[in-house]
Amino acid sequence: MVKKSKEKTVKKTSSSVEEKLRALHQLQIIDSEIDKIRIVRGELPLEIQDLEDLVEGLNTRLEKSSQELSSIEEKRLMYKNTIKEAKSLITKYNKQLENIKNNREFTSLTKEIEYQTLEIELAEKKIKEVDAQILMKKELIDITEGQIQERSGELKLKKEELNEIIKETEKEEQALLKKSTKAQKVIEERLLTGYSKIREKVKNGLAVVSVDRDACGGCFNKIPPQRQLDIQLHKKVIVCEHCGRILVDADMLN
Repeated sequence: MVKKSKEKTVKKTSSSVEEKLRALHQLQIIDSEIDKIRIVRGELPLEIQDLEDLVEGLNTRLEKSSQELSSIEEKRLMYKNTIKEAKSLITKYNKQLENIKNNREFTSLTKEIEYQTLEIELAEKKIKEVDAQILMKKELIDITEGQIQERSGELKLKKEELNEIIKETEKEEQALLKKSTKAQKVIEERLLTGYSKIREKVKNGLAVVSVDRDACGGCFNKIPPQRQLDIQLHKKVIVCEHCGRILVDADMLN
């Protein structure tokens, strides 16, 4: 196993610079094709993730609003019970007034009736406030449910759209990924690592570019004549001093 590994390493490193550059450029072509397929999917995966997060947030809001509504309705029931108990006590005290024996009892019962009457008035006021809260909370729940339904429908459509695109391009992408893996095997590890790092940094994924009209094909900055000559000689791997991309001779790729 060790012997085979050494043989592979020798095979990778024994290639000429020109062969290495051709291999890198071929890998770039394959990877660019993969990039194009993924661009077709556009922002759909991100949009789907955003919608999933939004629907989850709306469901959390709905659950919280429903819990708050239950709590408010419990308060309303409590105030209703307070009124019921107060009315029952008032009836009781009024009956007792029919059989009072002295002024002290009359005063005491009258005060109790006044107190319970105030309790009823306060509870009725609280019920009005609670009813307004219940109405607002129900409106919020209705709005949230509508938003969930709308966003869930949108999410379903986008998922279907993405699945359709994936279905159409999956075979092509898999074939290209196999080609990319195969192409990487003939490139030494150091160059492959550099290539991958450049692709990660640049927006268009182009790590290997040709010199076009005396300029870098990636950042379009001018390449000095001596540097262009070095590129044409294919004696070493040269990168753009402005963007860091690997530069190749356009004529070599024809």
